[in-house]
Amino acid sequence: MKNVKYLECTLCHKKYDSDSNILTCPDCKELGILEIVFDYEAIKKEISKEYFKNNKNYNIWRYLPLLTVDEEYTKDTLNVGWTPLYKSSNLSKKYNIKKLYIKDDGVNPTQSLKDRASVIACVKAKELGLETISCSSTGNAASSLAGNAAKMGLKTVIFVPERAPAGKLLQLKMYGANLIKVKGDYKATFRLSKEAIEHYGWYNRNAAINPHLVEGKKTVALEIAEQLDFKPTDWVIVSVGDGCTIGGVYKGFYDFYKLGIINHIPKILGVQSEGCSPFYDAFIDNSELKETEENTIADSIAVGIPRNPVKGMNAVKKSNGTFIKVSDNSILEAMKELGKLEGIFAEPAAAASIAGLIKAREENIIKESESVTVIITGNGLKDQKNALKTIKNWVELEPDLKKLIEYISEGDNKHE
Repeated sequence: MKNVKYLECTLCHKKYDSDSNILTCPDCKELGILEIVFDYEAIKKEISKEYFKNNKNYNIWRYLPLLTVDEEYTKDTLNVGWTPLYKSSNLSKKYNIKKLYIKDDGVNPTQSLKDRASVIACVKAKELGLETISCSSTGNAASSLAGNAAKMGLKTVIFVPERAPAGKLLQLKMYGANLIKVKGDYKATFRLSKEAIEHYGWYNRNAAINPHLVEGKKTVALEIAEQLDFKPTDWVIVSVGDGCTIGGVYKGFYDFYKLGIINHIPKILGVQSEGCSPFYDAFIDNSELKETEENTIADSIAVGIPRNPVKGMNAVKKSNGTFIKVSDNSILEAMKELGKLEGIFAEPAAAASIAGLIKAREENIIKESESVTVIITGNGLKDQKNALKTIKNWVELEPDLKKLIEYISEGDNKHE
């Protein structure tokens, strides 16, 4: 792989050749998640601020020198990445935040940040000459993989737990996936997918196992830095499930810091639901991660056994950040506020980051004088069932102007 020094196990720290066709450490097995270590001195010869000024490729591939794929198979993919970064006018005022930016990854091709990982997985499968790619998912990775694979002519076999939202299942079926709905939780779903992938030799898109996918997810951080003129905010907030996304966020900022393109790494706030908070619990107790229940409406972060604990925990510790947990009710309220005040419709797991922002301000974890970027990881249309819990029934009126005037005169609050 170009610009890669070696692969390193996050547990035993054994190093492997950059061209090793392995996903985890052979000695530590599936717990031995690999870190891809780049040759930053070599990359400095290719990448600079000037490089980006002249780069008109506004998608994930503008960061190709920092990715682990060959350019050959990047020409026929969905247009993943370069999602909008909005400066908040209303939430920032309500919660007294100096500068607040919202990175809306819900406008990716399949409406979630997971497209950044899935497109990398599909390109890697093509490089290896494989025809079928598989994963287990609480929903977003599944629909993301199905859409990206369809574009590249790959077959997909996807395993989801029985609680996966109908919107996400419909989406991935429309993309032609072979859907396996597993009778059980994410733990059981992951286990079956692992066994099937090993048995059939399919390409493994499970982000916690496959180190290349964190590299895809890190591009959200690269974009945030670039969109802020390489002056990232004091804090970056993201919801946390398996630990892969937050690990990717840190890796992106770390890459740019090592290249001298940014002068600091933002503090990272990882947000979990009170009903499923293994990272938060371990961080607060300064202990190893322990299995927890998966009792939350935020299905995309309902992971009782995180498969990428080292990268997920390091993202917070090495950035001098912290973890916070929020209630499901606060997530629903955050969905409503984000939509009403900023015009962004987020699914529960994505809105958890906004709930975390609000709680962090209330507890003065984030100070009024500090700047913040919140990452919205998925679109609200993916989980309409929970979104409907945030609103009252809409009104139905006869086509009569007098009735409309009477209704309007009752006031906005009554109509919410």
